[in-house]
Amino acid sequence: MTLWRKSSRSNSTANCVEVARVRERVAARDSKNPAPTITFPATSWARFLRAQ
Repeated sequence: MTLWRKSSRSNSTANCVEVARVRERVAARDSKNPAPTITFPATSWARFLRAQ
């Protein structure tokens, strides 16, 4: 089972992003339209978060 987490910057009236750890990758999806997802290597996701 994949545990999806909603972004802390999401709210109930806007588009929401959810992320989940899937082995050595991170998956992201739109919570209102959960398919399809996009996946990234965990190291790339970490670099993306540090860049903000």
